[in-house]
Amino acid sequence: MLDRTNHSLTVMAAGHRTNVHRQGTGRPVALLHGSGAGVSAWANWRKVIAPLSQDFDVVAPDIAGFGATELKPDTQYNIMLWVEHFIGILDALEIAKISIVGNSFGGALGLMTAINHPERIDRLVLLGTPCGRFPMTDGLKAQGDFDGTMESLRHAMSFFPYDASILTEDLIAARFEAATRDGALEAFRKLMPPPSGDNPEVRGIPEKLLRQVKHKTLILHGREDRVVPYQRALDMHQWLENSELHSFGKCGHWVQIEREAEFMTLVTAFLGGEA
Repeated sequence: MLDRTNHSLTVMAAGHRTNVHRQGTGRPVALLHGSGAGVSAWANWRKVIAPLSQDFDVVAPDIAGFGATELKPDTQYNIMLWVEHFIGILDALEIAKISIVGNSFGGALGLMTAINHPERIDRLVLLGTPCGRFPMTDGLKAQGDFDGTMESLRHAMSFFPYDASILTEDLIAARFEAATRDGALEAFRKLMPPPSGDNPEVRGIPEKLLRQVKHKTLILHGREDRVVPYQRALDMHQWLENSELHSFGKCGHWVQIEREAEFMTLVTAFLGGEA
């Protein structure tokens, strides 16, 4: 049921009780969060949900297994299940077509939804999104290495921003509380197993699939991103037919937090433009 105080509601999608933040009116826009310990829609998007809701119908779900959304112990989680889950959210909310703003993992989920259900997607905004194959970065490795301690969480989060002052004690404490609630570490291990092997490789969406995407796409990427390298944005811009790229110097993996004003200006104009 809808909670009017924080604009959150619960829907059933792909058999999962799903937490969704929804606010505003206008063209529908989904904000899809990244992965990592203690992540949720609210953790990723809390600063921009209200401003974006002045112009758009903003839908920010906790993807299956993350945040306050149900995780099923016997379910095999993978990108296609998450696509099915996201489409289930749209069906439950009776949204026929939506634009996506996706951060990291959320961008990959948006792309795979556009590939498999192109009629359901309007436009794409991709922040720090992986693509192709590349050596695992220290930033990604640190996420998988989270062991439930405050020290490992601080280390993992240190890779996200360019400016370390962004990592306030309140922010770290909130993520740690979410990451260590009952069952959270076991859930995280199921969703993000630690990297294995001497030279682990990240396998993002390959060039062949990305060249199928015809949707208008805005790529936003920090030049100093230590989680998903900036080169991934350059390759994605080459492979996505209708893309434009905006890069930010002195910026890491959290464009929406580190460059909030520029993010709002660019995204509002892009999503609100003529078809």
